[in-house]
Formats: sequence, C-alpha cells, structure tokens
Amino acid sequence: MSETPDPCNPNSIQVGDIYEDCSFHPVLCTAVDEVAGIVLSGVSLIDGSFPRSCDALRCGPIRIRVEDVMTIKQDLEGYSRQLRGRGNT
Repeated sequence: MSETPDPCNPNSIQVGDIYEDCSFHPVLCTAVDEVAGIVLSGVSLIDGSFPRSCDALRCGPIRIRVEDVMTIKQDLEGYSRQLRGRGNT
C-alpha cells in the first residue's frame, strides 16, 4: 500500500523529525497539532529556543538531515549568507 502525502503536511513531518522552520532554524519536532491545519512545534537546534511553531502548509518547512544541522551549527554566519543569496533574509 503506498502512502499518500497529506495535503496539509506535504513533507510529512512528524514528531522526532528535524525540519527547517520559516525562520531558517533547524528544529526538532516535538508536537504536531492537527486541529487547525497542521501546526508543527519544536525546539531550535541552534539556540534552544522554544516553542518554535510553523504551519506545515503555509510556512513551507522542509525536512533536513542531522548532518545538515551539524554543518549549520558549525558555520551559522555562512549559512545565513547562503540564505541571503537565495533571496531570504
């Protein structure tokens, strides 16, 4: 049986996954609230801030790998420059 993606959570982010939120922080997902759409909540793996929440559909969070988090953590300034180069602030 093939799994069909949820249109409200196109990247199928679940508790325990790591995702990049709309503020470009790598976040460990600690909760998925499905009452009013799909709201992801978690803790930043950069500075420990929480709760960090994103709408799974409107914010466009993307799942990222642990290796990516380590690279970001080692050179946050470089990562920020890369984002600015993509047109993000």
